[in-house]
Amino acid sequence: MATSIEIAQHAELRHMRRFMEDLDLTDEDFEFYGKYTGKIRLRTLRRFADRPNGTLILVTAMTPTPHGEGKTLTSIGMGQALGRMGENGMIALREPSLGPVFGIKGGAAGGGYAQLLPMERINLHFNGDLPAISSAHNLLAALLDNHITRRQKPPIKVTDRCWNRVVDMNDRALRNVVLGLGGRSGGVPRESGFIITAASEVMAILALAESGPDLKRRLGDIVVGYTPDGDAVTARDLDAAGAMTILLHEAIMPNLVQTMEHTPALVHAGPFANIAHGTSSVLAARIARKLSDVVITESGFGADLGAEKFFHIVARQAPDLWPQAVVLVVTCRAMKHHGGVPEADIEETDPAAMEAGLENMEVHIRNLQKFGVPVVVGVNRFAFDDDVEIDRIRERCEALDVPCAVHSAFAEGGAGAVTLTETALAAAQDGSASPTYLYDLEASIEEKIRTVATDLYRADGIQIQPAARAQIHRLTRLGYDDLPICVAKTQASLSDDRSARGVPKGWTLTVTDVELSAGAGFLVVVCGNMMRMPGLGAEPAAVHMDVTEDGEISGLF
Repeated sequence: MATSIEIAQHAELRHMRRFMEDLDLTDEDFEFYGKYTGKIRLRTLRRFADRPNGTLILVTAMTPTPHGEGKTLTSIGMGQALGRMGENGMIALREPSLGPVFGIKGGAAGGGYAQLLPMERINLHFNGDLPAISSAHNLLAALLDNHITRRQKPPIKVTDRCWNRVVDMNDRALRNVVLGLGGRSGGVPRESGFIITAASEVMAILALAESGPDLKRRLGDIVVGYTPDGDAVTARDLDAAGAMTILLHEAIMPNLVQTMEHTPALVHAGPFANIAHGTSSVLAARIARKLSDVVITESGFGADLGAEKFFHIVARQAPDLWPQAVVLVVTCRAMKHHGGVPEADIEETDPAAMEAGLENMEVHIRNLQKFGVPVVVGVNRFAFDDDVEIDRIRERCEALDVPCAVHSAFAEGGAGAVTLTETALAAAQDGSASPTYLYDLEASIEEKIRTVATDLYRADGIQIQPAARAQIHRLTRLGYDDLPICVAKTQASLSDDRSARGVPKGWTLTVTDVELSAGAGFLVVVCGNMMRMPGLGAEPAAVHMDVTEDGEISGLF
């Protein structure tokens, strides 16, 4: 059987002109990046302001295995199914990061017969967006260190937390570094560190910005450090926002690509959901809803991460993006994983493990229902799945009065996802969505953390370590306590312990730090031993990648 990359490399691509015609885009609306991709200018939103918004369906998942459960695959498959159903559909997804691409996951543009094209370009330096974000972030870091070296006003306490640097790669050696060595010409020595670009506040700002002026305002709001008196120093104080906005001038425009079945897709921004807020851009979603009747979008990792943040951060800021329905992607593989089956035996039938793993799915269903959205369970079927196990998922969903549909988009493309898409569309169009937040912004930072920990993660309580409590006190004093929270924790468990499967019981969420993202408009609550700079595994995906003499890439998926 052909590999995913071989399938993608032999797929037919349509010229962007075809999509411009279908979407009613003019040359003034579109910036070409070659024949098969380009960017939609923000003027398009103004031009189509009077058009009604299309239906928005959010795709999320149960707690994933290390390989993921196929949210992107499902989203693409559903988008392709919309075309087969005669619906005017579109997809809005995040951009891949080079870290996971060369780390554990390989490519992040779907798989099999449900992929985004051109796959290689999307996975590698896609239209320059992530390099632009890295450059804007690091420009601010350079301006900060120049400000410190030249002892300019306002003064910055270098022993306090300051703006770090980023690189779009998994590189644990850069987590903690010392800057300014080499004498006076090297600047002021201080401790600092790197995080991955996907965790940058600039990435989050790009994903949440509603316009060019809003992007500049948010960049100016970034807090880069603190004075000796404890006051916040912003990028605006360093006169950095204008230059940073220049670097992001093209990156703010969503990228248009296509699926294997020629469904248009907007791919824009790529914040991780375990260490950031985990959704594609507000601008991409809004443009997609003006250009189509149905939009499929995705949030990263399990529903305890990406979906929760979509509701509490994205849709709180942009209420027009509250989804009409949510698809929860589940797999028999994940059920057995959470039932305790080791990786080597995951393809074997195990009814007892399936039963234990169903509890994880049920918790995610009940959590999503708390936000007042109709939930549909989508079973991503693998070739080795047993009908008895799939029937058990159906039975549990029936007992919970939740629609369930199986899809085989990997093997059959859009044809394999028609039933799931029809089910999700019916749920979305019944008008039962009733937006609900689990905490008020006026609640204290500690109360917000406790609500998410106990109501969604099923923790018994929270433990806030001294450094985190001191930071909560500071942020409250400075008036940032009215922001929503963005929990940074492991994606491998509902808890903060990545080894705890299923639905852990009798545990306490440990908060180790709270970081301010004032420009993005949220507080990053770091839990357990979560790192914002991942490391490579024992056998990174990169070691299996190569390029032939003819220029064909292998091993990218």
